[in-house]
Amino acid sequence: MSEFRRCSRPGCGRPAVATLTYAYAESTAVVGPLAPTAEPHSWDLCARHADNLTAPLGWEMLHVKDIEIDEDEDITALAEAVREAGQVTSGLVAPQDPSDTDDSALDPVTSNHPVHRSRRVAEEKTRRRAHLHVVPDPDDDADDDERH
Repeated sequence: MSEFRRCSRPGCGRPAVATLTYAYAESTAVVGPLAPTAEPHSWDLCARHADNLTAPLGWEMLHVKDIEIDEDEDITALAEAVREAGQVTSGLVAPQDPSDTDDSALDPVTSNHPVHRSRRVAEEKTRRRAHLHVVPDPDDDADDDERH
């Protein structure tokens, strides 16, 4: 196993010296010092690729050469910002814990489960159509009388 991380660009085996990350919300590509560990959604780059990289059309390219932090408070703030930026959000609602379900989900009257819902829909259709009756066609009665 190699003792250094390699450039992420295909076909390049040079040692990585910088890390590329994309801040999608700000449309910014950031090339900074090599991250201490390889992170998902970030790319390690060699010096050549880090210097020659361009941002996508309409994006801003930001090169951070060195990060100097003197105070612990600044380090904590930076760590929090990086952690928050690294959190993946999908826009989906978090799954509900099955033990937290309320009893209304089990009640056939209020449950949205397909089994209970289809029964309620069928009952509602029957109720809505209860006032309708089949009326015989008067012409059919006249035809029946003539045949007899």
